[in-house]
Order: sequence, then structure tokens, then C-alpha cells
Amino acid sequence: MSDNQDKEETLASFQIITGIEDVGEAFSHLESSNWDLVEALSRVMPHDDAPLANPIHTPEPSAPDPVAVASAPSNSNGFRSFNFEEQPGPSQGARLFPTSQMLAQLTSSINLDPPRQNNNQNLLTFNIHFNQQLYKICMQPNATIEQLKRKIFDVTNMPQCRQALRGWPPSRASEAQIPETQLGNLDLPPISDLILVDLTDDGFMDTEQDEVTQRLDKMYKLHIMVEGGTEDGRLTLNFPGRTTIHELKTNVYYITNIPVRHQEWSGWPSGCDNDTNLAQSGIEQTHEFVIRNIADRSSSNSNLLANTEIVALDSESSADEFEDATDFNNSEYIFSDSPPVQPLNRHLIPNNTNDETSGSAQFVENYKQRFGEPHPEFYVGSLENALRLACHKPAKERKLLAIYLHHGESILTNVFCDHLMKDEAIIQTFKANFVLYGWDMTYESNKDMFLSSLTACINSNASLTARNIKLDKLPAIMLVGKSRLEGRQTCEVLSVIHGNIGLVDLQSRLIETTVMYEEQLQGEIREENERAARDQVKAEQDMAYEETLQADIAKEAAKRQKEAAQAAERKRIESEQAEEDARRESIRLVATQSLPQEPAEQETNISKIRVRKPTGEFLERRFFTRDTLQDLLNFITANGFLIDEYKVISSWPRRDLTSIDAGQTLETLKLYPQETVILEERF
Repeated sequence: MSDNQDKEETLASFQIITGIEDVGEAFSHLESSNWDLVEALSRVMPHDDAPLANPIHTPEPSAPDPVAVASAPSNSNGFRSFNFEEQPGPSQGARLFPTSQMLAQLTSSINLDPPRQNNNQNLLTFNIHFNQQLYKICMQPNATIEQLKRKIFDVTNMPQCRQALRGWPPSRASEAQIPETQLGNLDLPPISDLILVDLTDDGFMDTEQDEVTQRLDKMYKLHIMVEGGTEDGRLTLNFPGRTTIHELKTNVYYITNIPVRHQEWSGWPSGCDNDTNLAQSGIEQTHEFVIRNIADRSSSNSNLLANTEIVALDSESSADEFEDATDFNNSEYIFSDSPPVQPLNRHLIPNNTNDETSGSAQFVENYKQRFGEPHPEFYVGSLENALRLACHKPAKERKLLAIYLHHGESILTNVFCDHLMKDEAIIQTFKANFVLYGWDMTYESNKDMFLSSLTACINSNASLTARNIKLDKLPAIMLVGKSRLEGRQTCEVLSVIHGNIGLVDLQSRLIETTVMYEEQLQGEIREENERAARDQVKAEQDMAYEETLQADIAKEAAKRQKEAAQAAERKRIESEQAEEDARRESIRLVATQSLPQEPAEQETNISKIRVRKPTGEFLERRFFTRDTLQDLLNFITANGFLIDEYKVISSWPRRDLTSIDAGQTLETLKLYPQETVILEERF
């Protein structure tokens, strides 16, 4: 019996005797006594000569006492019964405790090797993978996650706070993060494989679910050793963390011809099923598997290229030679307890798509989900717009249009997309020299629509070329460029690259076509440059003429503007003058109507007033002495001399009559029997 097993049995015995249910408390007592059961019991249980005031464990009144009742017979587990003494507690009735003389008898009577009897078949075995080593730990089903981590600490010296265990059943992953969870409640098989991760290396995470979420978009590099047949083969495949195990098996089926139902895998942690993805499975980002063909298929299906990452497939093969991966029995699965799942959706565009733009968008989205990162950048939109972006531009800005033709039933698809289209050099070549457009030819309806679009946008030869590509040559890339043919420019298919090609050859074909196309464009670029130079000279001449013309036009416009301004000013002055004349005339008429009747010469009490105008001429009129100064002023105004423009000055004494009270009479102002006044213009 190993040291770990001895400790487990000692811990279980200690808990049974003392009734201490807290594993941590029991563990600390045994640690302090160096795992000597008798010494640990002596420390925690009362002696007959020194009764304990506070018992270590007081069971709930409704629950049975965890230690055997006094005088109980031997039970089925082989424990003998003992008589206990009653020790009074401080606040309750009597308690049952064994005497000190009974401890040795009690410990010697307990079966310390229960796994050798009935419990051996109930133990859970854990294979802990850590630092390229395997640690085997056996636990009781009622043991907790915390106890398991203590055991792991014993063998690895990794503190519990730094331990992260991967490989729990996905449905129980959250429960496995709770230290108090019992192992028996996690639906574990008898033997489980768990991967131990040091959180100081991987970064602290709150829960395993958070870790799984972070691993979904990471790439996993899987080294798969294929056994059986005449020669073993090794595959290296890259998949994103969201890839399910069934999708992985389906991809392996595409490459190896081993149907899913005939694949037997080694290397998966326990608790995985076909719906588990790589992130949930708990494997490292670089992991090794072994796969066997349990049906022992013909050697042609097992004869893979050894130690290569890119698997060269027979171009004459056809998807029709493969068996349907969904036709299998549960017993033939690697996970016999999981139901069969649907095969991986091979179609990147749904059937009967009637819109080219939406079909293109679905193609790009499904391509990313299926093959993951990295991937080339596809144009989203119609073929016509993609062609316009690539070819219908000046020669120096023109690119080639690369049309990727996908087919989900081709055996070349996965290798081509997972290896060739993920190569960084290929991705950069597409980005620099091509507009890449993708379409799925799996469904006949989508194929016919795209061929019609090829005929409309390019020509019938392009459509015929795409139609004649056989399934075993797909996927394929059609390289389309705009070239001059018989004096006119037209778009043509320059090259077709089939899917049964290696990485180096694909890169060479792309570069060769690009170089050839650039050489072809040199003549057009030269002609465009010459045409641009001629256009530049003509543009400069036109610009000079236009500048002169604009100067003349501006001069003429300025002249017209000046004349218009002068005319407007004259019109304004005339308008103002007319308004002023009208105002003066209105004032004159009012003044005329306000004049009193002029008295006759023979009338008495009259005053004769003479008004000398600025020209030296005189105005003369007779007034009654009772008439007011205002009547005199109205007389002057009625003759066209407005008071607000002229002063009326009396000769003696000299005074401005317009500045005094106009209501005074002429007699009061001594302007009688005659007077001469002078009009002076105001300034």
C-alpha cells in the first residue's frame, strides 16, 4: 500500500472515530501528530481522567451520532462496538466518549485497508498530466475537489491556489470549481484524465468557464499519428478552439478516408463527447493523438505521407468514393455514450440563394467560422462590383481578379483551405496583387446563378471554363485580368489553379501570373503616361486661355458693375430728390393754406413787410398788426423758403425771428408799420 493510500485510510478512520466532518480540521490534526492515528485521537478526544469541557463534535439533535452508539454490535464494515463513558457538557446533557484505554483497541480493530475489500471497486482514479509527467491519484467518491487538490499538492508541490484542472465533463465544469463539490457528483468515469495548469504561468482566471471562453479563438496544433495498414502516417492540423470533436473527426475523414464510425482515438481527456469543442476539452494548444482504423480498411486509405504537415491527395479521387459519415452506430463511436451528431456543414452558401451580394456575405462569414484564422481577405459584394474594383481602372492601378471556387464535397477542400489558404505568404500575395472573390459551387442552383453572372460580367468562355472544372480538381482559383484584344480591351481568364497543388507551386503560379500580367500592362501604362502628358500640355494651354478669358470677363463684369452702381446711385439721388421736393411742396401748401387774408392798402393797422431773398430780390406783403409772427413765417415758406433751411433776420434790432415765439403779434414785435427782413441760408 502506498503512502498516499495509507494517509487516505488514516484520514477516513480518524473522521469515523471522532465524528469530525470537516476534512480540513481532521487533516490538520493528523498533520500535527505526523499522521499517528493514536496520538491524533489522544489529542482531540477526552480521556477518562481528564473529561473535556467542550467536545470536539456535537451532532445535531435530529441526526444520528457519527460515532457508534454504546454497545452497538459489529457493523458490516468490520468495525467493532465499544462501551463509551458519559461526559457532561457545559450546556447540554451527557455525551458519549471512548475512554483512553479504548483508543488502542479502537484503532487496532478498524480495518485500515478497506480498498482491499469492498471499496476498491468504488475508487475514482485520476491521471494528472503535468510538466510532461503523469501522476496517478485514487480518491473515494465522497472526497471533495479540495481533497483532490491537496493530494495533487502532495505529489507535485503546487499550492492549491495555483492549481487549475482541465478536462472535467463540460456539463459539470462549473461545479468542479467549487472546493466542497464531491467527486462522485461530477459524473466521472472510473478513470479520468485531467490536465494540471499552473495559474502563475497561464494567468489568473476567475473560473474555468472564463478560461474556455478565452481559448475559443486560439489555434490548436494537433499532431495525429495514424496507425494501421502498411505504413503509419503523421498529420499536423490546425483548428480554432471552437471546433468540435466531431468536426475534427470529419476533417480527418476527408484526409485519411477513415470514416468517422471507424475512427478510434487515444489522447482525449475524460468527459469529452462529440459536441465538446477543443477549448472545452482541456487539451493543450499543441497536443498529440493516435488514431486507428478499427475496420482495418484497405492499405490505400492508410497510406499517408509520413511526417508532413501538407497531405498530398490523389487528384483522381472523388467524394463519391467516401462513405457517409453519418451512417454509423453509437457503439462504433469513440464516445459510446453520446448520440450520433450531424455531419459538419460543408456548404458555405445556402441552397437557392437568389442574391449575389448576400450569398457573398454568407460565404465569407461561413468560411471564417469553418476554417478560422488566419484567412485571406475576400471581397463582399457582387461579381460585377468585384470585377470593376479589380479591372476597370487605369492600368497602373489595375489588379487581377482571383475567383475562389469552393466545393464542400471535394476531398481537397479542407487541406487547401486549412494549409494553403492560411499561409502568410499566400495571404499577403492576394492582398497586394488581387481582389479575391469567393463562391460556393456545392449546390447546383448557386453554381448556375454564378455561371450566368460570369457570362454577363466577363464572357461565355469564363463561364465554360468554370463549368468544366471537375469535382476532383476543386477548389480552384480562376485568375481574371483585363487585356487588349484586337484593339479593344476585354476581361479574360488568364489562368486556372486547381486544388491538387502544393504550397510552393501555388505561390509560384500566383507570382508568375502577376508578373506576366504586369508585363502585359507595361505597354498600356506607357500609352497612358504619354496620353497623360499630352493631356497635361493641352490642359495647361486650356488653363492659360481660360485664365485670360476669365480676366477679360472679370474686367467686363467690373465695368458693368461700376456702371450699374453709378446708375443705381443716380436713381437713388433722384428718388431722394423727388421725395424731398414732395416734402417741401407739402410744407409749402400747408403754409399757403394757413396764411390769413392780405389786407387792402387803405386798411388801418396794417404792416408792410419786405423779405429780401438771398439773391437780392424782395418779397412783399401786407399784414394786420394783429397777425402773428407765424403768419409771416408761413408767407416766407409759401414762397419756397423753408424755415428749417433759412433764418429770418430783422434789421433793427438784429435778431433771428425763427428762434423766438412765433405766436407773438407783429405789433408786439414792433414789425410795423413797415419792416424789412433778410433771409439767410442755414449752414
